[in-house]
Amino acid sequence: MYTMRDFLGFFLGAAITAALIVLLLPPSPCGGVVPAGQELQASSDIGSQLAADPSMKKLDKVQATNKDNLAELLRSAAMEDGTIIMTFTNEAWTLPGSLLDVFLESFRVGVKTQALLKHLVIVAIDGKAFERCQHVHPLCYSLAAANANFTAEQPFMSKDYLDMMWTRNKFQARVLALGHSFVFTDVDIVWFRNPLLRIPVAADIAVSCDAFYGESPYDLNKSTNGGFLYAKPSDRTLAFFRDWYEAGKRFPWHHDQTVFDQVKHELAARHGVMVQYVDTIYLGSQCQPRWMDYRNLCTFHANCLIGLHNKTERLVGVLDEWKRFKAEKELLGSNSTVLVN
Repeated sequence: MYTMRDFLGFFLGAAITAALIVLLLPPSPCGGVVPAGQELQASSDIGSQLAADPSMKKLDKVQATNKDNLAELLRSAAMEDGTIIMTFTNEAWTLPGSLLDVFLESFRVGVKTQALLKHLVIVAIDGKAFERCQHVHPLCYSLAAANANFTAEQPFMSKDYLDMMWTRNKFQARVLALGHSFVFTDVDIVWFRNPLLRIPVAADIAVSCDAFYGESPYDLNKSTNGGFLYAKPSDRTLAFFRDWYEAGKRFPWHHDQTVFDQVKHELAARHGVMVQYVDTIYLGSQCQPRWMDYRNLCTFHANCLIGLHNKTERLVGVLDEWKRFKAEKELLGSNSTVLVN
C-alpha cells in the first residue's frame, strides 16, 4: 500500500529529472546566420527589438563597438526618412586643428547645414580618435580594426591605407543592412550646403567624380571618387555592395573606388541598381579647382593633394574664402538668392 509520502517523493523526483533535461538541452539554433537576401529585414527586426528593451538605454558610449549599439546609434542620428551622414577618422585626423575640426566647422558656417550635425555619425577607427571624437561631437562610433593600426596618417595607396578603405566599404554595407540610407563624406571635405538636395529620388547610389564629362549623371563612363557616396537601403543595393567588396579580392592592391569603376557596369546591370554621378558644379574638388563657384557649391574635397598638412591648409583657406563670400552676400540681405539652399 503506497502512502502519501511515497507519491510526493515520486513527483518530486520526476520534477528534478525534467529540470535537469531542460538545462542539458543544446541552445536554440535561432541565433544562426541570416540567409542571404533576408539580412536587411532581419537586421531591422532585431534593431526594433533592441529599441524596445529598456536596458539598451543604459549602454555607455564606450560600448560602441557592439553591433547592437550601432543600430541604436544610427536610429538616434537618423533623419525622418532614415538617412544618416557619416565620416571616418583616425587619431591623426582628429588632432586639435586637424581635419576633423575644419570639417565640423564647415557645418556651422554653411547654409542650413548646422542642423545636419545631429544626423552625423563619426566612425573612429582607433581608440584615440574615439576619445577625441567624444570631446567634440555627441554621435561617435568606435570601429575596432583587427590586426591593424590606423592611428597615424596613412600614405595614399599603402597597405594600411587600402585596408582602411575596404574596412570603410564593409561598414557602409552594415549600415545599409540595418535599414538606413547614408551619405558618406570623407573628413577632408568641407560642407557649404546640403548635397542631398542634388540627389534624385530615383538614385539607388550617388557618387562624386573627379571630372564630370557629358551631360547625363547616369552615364557611368566617369572616374569615380568615393569621398562622397550616397546609398539607399534595399536588397538590390546591399547585393551591389556585397559583390563590390568581393570584387576587391579579384583586384588586390586596388582602392575601393578603382574597383568600383571596374565592376560598376556589371553590378548595376546584375542587380538593377540606378547609379548616378553628382556634377562637380555641386561637389567640387581640388582635382578641378577651376570649377569652384560658391554660388552653387555644396561641398569641396581636398583630394589630389598629398599630406595631412597640405590638405588641412587648403581646407582652411577654402573655408575662409567661403566665409568672406557668405558675409558679402548676407550684406545684400533679401536681394541675395545664393544663400537660400
